[in-house]
Amino acid sequence: MKNQAIIKTEPSTLSRWMVLLFLSIAMFGNYYVFDSIALVADQLKSGLGFSDFDIGQLYSAYSLAAIIVLVFGGVLVDKWGTKKSAIVFAAICTISGFLVAFSSNLYLMLAGRFLLGIGSEPLIVAITVAIAKWFKAKELSFAMGINLLVARSGTVAVDNSPTVFPGLYSGGYSGPLFLAAVIGILSFIGILIYYILESSGEKKFKLSGGSAVDKLNLKDFFKYNKSFWYITLLCVTFYSGIFPFRSFAVKFFMESHNISRESAGWMISMLPLSAMIATPLIGLLVDFIGKRATLMMIGSILLMPVYLLMAYSGVTLYVPVIMMGVAFSLIPAVMWPAVAYIVKENRLGSGYALMTLIQQIGMMIFPVLIGATNDYAGASAAHPQGYNPGMWIFSILGFLGFIFAFLLRKAETGPKGHGLEEGMKHKQDQTSVQTAD
Repeated sequence: MKNQAIIKTEPSTLSRWMVLLFLSIAMFGNYYVFDSIALVADQLKSGLGFSDFDIGQLYSAYSLAAIIVLVFGGVLVDKWGTKKSAIVFAAICTISGFLVAFSSNLYLMLAGRFLLGIGSEPLIVAITVAIAKWFKAKELSFAMGINLLVARSGTVAVDNSPTVFPGLYSGGYSGPLFLAAVIGILSFIGILIYYILESSGEKKFKLSGGSAVDKLNLKDFFKYNKSFWYITLLCVTFYSGIFPFRSFAVKFFMESHNISRESAGWMISMLPLSAMIATPLIGLLVDFIGKRATLMMIGSILLMPVYLLMAYSGVTLYVPVIMMGVAFSLIPAVMWPAVAYIVKENRLGSGYALMTLIQQIGMMIFPVLIGATNDYAGASAAHPQGYNPGMWIFSILGFLGFIFAFLLRKAETGPKGHGLEEGMKHKQDQTSVQTAD
């Protein structure tokens, strides 16, 4: 009887959703720590004498680490397994938060942000694989969506933290960064509970092997079609316009538009908040109607005038921020799934990795470029016009994004298209015609 094999069953619904809950809590803490710098950018400048270039470096250091992980990593999750690798990377993320919070030296802060990039990117991979293990052939897409929704709520939470903890921000930068480090502990706690749940679950449940980690294969670099490169160039111009802008947005809103930190935080939180609500709905719409390349072009058109409206017009900030929020919901909801139509399945993982690498290169370059531009132009509360050159850089990125979206649509509406403009409605209409014939 002792040697009798234990019959394993499918994971129970409660077990699956408990695992998802704690993996999502880990993502919440991770996102909160990453976005915490933007809310104290002005205080880092006044309290520590940081320049905008220095603040840009705090974001670029993260992306540099992400690039290194993409190029030289990608195997640790496969080698160690999701449980062990997630624990290691969550611990790195937690340590990085406290290193930044307790530092008043730029280089120690840069080390902390670099460490965050080293831990955060593979942690996200490990969490993705873990969800696939527990939800494969079940509610996988929905579970992934819930995980991303909770993660983005970490960004919304940090953006609105000046309203929730106003006294914390009145004392300078250290309090908010310490709060971020404490909330970052949630990453480790969530992963630790996941470790316990999966260790127990492995003994009684049949868990999927997950999915292979997307690895960057430089040999495939020249094997992708022009539609892939158009969508990749749209990706890098779009994200290089959105996230580096977020890095300075609170400071820009306060100094250029004379609004409070609380109002600035709420204003910029509209981007992730709108994406949390609209992205899944847009995904459902696109699955039905298609028109993926067209919708990416529409999103690019919406983004183009946003930055100049903020810089030069007297229109309320709600107008350009809402336009940016629609674009931030629309383009990613269409862009990432569209790659699966363009790239062959046997190169899809490498394609996503290459696209992410190029995206991170843009996100490494533009925070320091915008920071240096702000410093050169003397951007400050006393000279808000100094922000205008940076707004022109963002506008040029928006224009380039429109060009790449236009070229993508032109390629996809031609004879060598990959079906980006087709949806379930198109297939239903074709089926109806064939039935009538």
